[in-house]
Amino acid sequence: MTATRLWIRDPLAILAEGAGGGIVVEGSRIAELVPAGGRPSAPVDETVDASRHVVIPGLVNTHHHVFQTLTRAHPAAINKPLFPWLKALYPVWDKLNPEAFRLATRLAFTELLLSGCTTAGDHHYLYPKGLEAAVDIQVEEARALGIRAVVTRGSMSLSESEGGLPPDTLVQDDDAILTDSERVLGLFHDPRPGAMVQIGLAPCSPFNVTKRLMRESARLADAHDCRLHTHLGETLDEDAYCLEVFGQRPVDYLEEVGWMNPRVWLAHGIHFTDSEVARLGRAGVGVCHCPTSNMTLASGRCRTCELEAAGSPVGLGVDGSASNDNSNLIEGVRHAVMLNRLTYGAEAVTHLDALRWATEGSARCLGRDDIGRIAAGREADLALFTLDELRFSGAHDPLAALILCGAHRADRVMVAGRWRVLDGEPLGVDTGRLREEHSRLARTLFGGV
Repeated sequence: MTATRLWIRDPLAILAEGAGGGIVVEGSRIAELVPAGGRPSAPVDETVDASRHVVIPGLVNTHHHVFQTLTRAHPAAINKPLFPWLKALYPVWDKLNPEAFRLATRLAFTELLLSGCTTAGDHHYLYPKGLEAAVDIQVEEARALGIRAVVTRGSMSLSESEGGLPPDTLVQDDDAILTDSERVLGLFHDPRPGAMVQIGLAPCSPFNVTKRLMRESARLADAHDCRLHTHLGETLDEDAYCLEVFGQRPVDYLEEVGWMNPRVWLAHGIHFTDSEVARLGRAGVGVCHCPTSNMTLASGRCRTCELEAAGSPVGLGVDGSASNDNSNLIEGVRHAVMLNRLTYGAEAVTHLDALRWATEGSARCLGRDDIGRIAAGREADLALFTLDELRFSGAHDPLAALILCGAHRADRVMVAGRWRVLDGEPLGVDTGRLREEHSRLARTLFGGV
């Protein structure tokens, strides 16, 4: 059966060269870029008038903790830096159960879709008793929503009593973690181009996993051709912990456990020296910049420009919804512009740089060259925004306006050639019911702590 050809015609603006007349989608891929004033080279079955829309590649989220949507603006943790913030929330998160986790995942993935995100990366490291099938739940929810997903099997194995940060109730044994990592890789990981679900391995951070778990995870990743992810270089407290416990800085730790290679991408990557930036770049280690979370927790500023110049892929992530308090990646693009201009100067970082980080850069962090760009042969993952709100009135450059004037909700979103958001609403999701059920569980499980 021949795939339907859809022409998304004459966009107001598009983040692609030579596509002023739009793009043709055939099946799950982009078949053709149409020049301004031109027409497709072959007949089309359907046309969508995009004259009101700014069209960009679907955004790619490379770091999140979706379970944290249940503890947004929690009184136990607001106005705290990372380590005290974590210690305040660990006992709260101990109550997480499968029903709550499913709703948290559904809500966060829906939020991401509505913000123009077509690939949802999540780093789930919390496995209280009863939540052993967390990865299975996330894969089910991603498939139901039709969002592309990179679900990392996170872990914590070094408890407070053993010199780590989390309480004993939230850690798992190394062997149990590795066994389940092999299980979910075997069940769900698809390394092929166009994959809708991929699995990564993500021991949480130096202060809550063992070195053995880091080394064994790297060996598993090699065997299964999957990515490796962890937090690194987020705070000065982490630097101090690594020096005290391991006698080395975080990047030295990373090298010792066999993680200095292109299979790896890191969350945050703030507190690196010049020589460490150069080492990471030579190794091809990616870094996910999380501007909103970094500002909320006052962790510091990622050295995005230096890392990218050194050779590291740089992507964007919303990070956990208890240190960001939403799951909106297009908002994160705006924050990336603002924070990095404060760091590097007004002329050094543009809206196009931040959009590149959120699309091509994020895709590189995930080891993918099939998403993140509008080009013939790439997956048809697209986000279409209108500029009809008051916030955009008077704007002259549509692509710049999308970021600088603060877009926060897409009008249409396509994943793998299929519409998943139409007229600003996610298909197949009762958002009112989802919000009510999610809010009720958040109050019941985590309120009044």
